[in-house]
Amino acid sequence: MNRNRQFRIAFLTLLILLVCASSAFASVYLAYPKKVGLGEPFMVRVTSDKPFSSVEINWKGKSVNPEIRNWKGRSVALAMLGTDVLSDKPGRDKIVIKTVSNGEERNFGRTVRIQKKKYKIQRLTLPEKMVTPPKEVYEKIARDRKEVNAAKATMSAERKWYVPFNRPTKGAQSSPYGAQRILNGKPKNPHRGLDFRGAKGTSVKAMADGKVVLVGNHYYAGNSIYVDHGNGVVTMYFHLSRIDVKEGDMVERGQLLGGIGSTGRVTGPHLHMSVSVQGKLVDPNYLMHKTTDQLLGIK
Repeated sequence: MNRNRQFRIAFLTLLILLVCASSAFASVYLAYPKKVGLGEPFMVRVTSDKPFSSVEINWKGKSVNPEIRNWKGRSVALAMLGTDVLSDKPGRDKIVIKTVSNGEERNFGRTVRIQKKKYKIQRLTLPEKMVTPPKEVYEKIARDRKEVNAAKATMSAERKWYVPFNRPTKGAQSSPYGAQRILNGKPKNPHRGLDFRGAKGTSVKAMADGKVVLVGNHYYAGNSIYVDHGNGVVTMYFHLSRIDVKEGDMVERGQLLGGIGSTGRVTGPHLHMSVSVQGKLVDPNYLMHKTTDQLLGIK
């Protein structure tokens, strides 16, 4: 056998080995926005040409195992993440993704830039008891907070949501997400939801399919409903005049939950609605008006 033939055989053997080896490893594709505004929700999509055994996505100290679905022969995991105007700051932060496929674990790190946003300032004059609660309700406020934190921490395995979310009521928005509240000249926490105008009893509807995980009567929020939509996404509806569901109920997108009211610490009837994503309260407007591609940063 001459030298050239030996070289060709060795080269072909190496090529076959490389092809076989490469076919054993999954090709993983990541989609995510390179930059987001402070307070905005966004999405991360992980796609593979081979079935995932598991996917874990870590962001700002929290982890989510998004539901894995099959789409056109590919394994896909879609997660919603976000930042909170109260607790987060502009800057760069890293998404850490761990995938397991055919027993092979792979890790990916991607950086997202959180951009500063300018939010509206609201100056309000209210009775002093509306600004500083009396001491006799401090224990109730602490109990309320414990219930709320547990509901926001719900992490069910099945993703029941898709965007755009359903609008919760027909009224116009009256107070935006992120508005800095100045009450009687005292700076307070920014508004971490949306307010909708409406007469007492006006219908309030579920923004997506889900499970009612908390029905409460809280000092600040009044009659409240918390709905888990899966993979760390929870919607919240406050100040209700009535509640038409109970804890444990499965609800469908657009299903009646209750009616607008003025319970809790408010001056008049309206709906306050918030969205918790992995425990962070994000701007709901993006979820009501953006597509999946837009929240992935795909133009």
